[in-house]
Amino acid sequence: MSDLLGRSLLDYQKGDRSEDMYVETNISEQEYLFRSHFFRSFSQMIPLEQQALAMAQGKVLDVGAGTGSHVLYLQEKGFEVVALDSSPSAIEVCRLRGVKQCVCADVLDYTGKFDTILMLMNGIGISQRLSKIDLYLQKLKSLLTAKGQILATSTDIIYMFDQDEDGGYIVPIAEGADYYGELIYTVSYKGEQESFPWLFLDYNTLQNAAFHNGLSCKLVAEGDAYNYLAKMQIGE
Repeated sequence: MSDLLGRSLLDYQKGDRSEDMYVETNISEQEYLFRSHFFRSFSQMIPLEQQALAMAQGKVLDVGAGTGSHVLYLQEKGFEVVALDSSPSAIEVCRLRGVKQCVCADVLDYTGKFDTILMLMNGIGISQRLSKIDLYLQKLKSLLTAKGQILATSTDIIYMFDQDEDGGYIVPIAEGADYYGELIYTVSYKGEQESFPWLFLDYNTLQNAAFHNGLSCKLVAEGDAYNYLAKMQIGE
């Protein structure tokens, strides 16, 4: 992968705002991507993110840490927290912003034990496809301490589809997909394009997957954009 999104964020961090970035999916048209969104302070974050950060305890792992905004907030609160991201450029942004512990790796290749694992900004999406959710949940479970917690946000994107006369949704599953929440994102920046899969899960599907993998799953809060915060723990 060319790490196009990560490189654009690194440019932004270094003050290069000369080129705009755009994003589209296989079910939505291209739109401008506000990179400033990745550099928000705690007060600028949505309530679901703020609530998740307030629930953090013990040693924390931020999976898909991006530019490190969540990590920086927790560092200031005195937490031991690790920023994990597979993007070398994003991890460089974390370092430049003052994140103390940065790891560039795929979570499937990472080892350790944590009391809190954060997967915010639709972080469960790194699973890519519904068929891979068991693989990722088992890996996350292996990173938890006995009483540890996974705090994850996702969005039920059913609202993006049309409804029929009876109120049911008309959901055309994309070719090669098994579930309507499996999307392909394409980012465009400086004349380049890069595509990658991303998974959005409705809460019931996440809960069923959690139970199947020996995890409890509690709906902590719902947002105002079909999004939600869930808490998963081992066998409770």
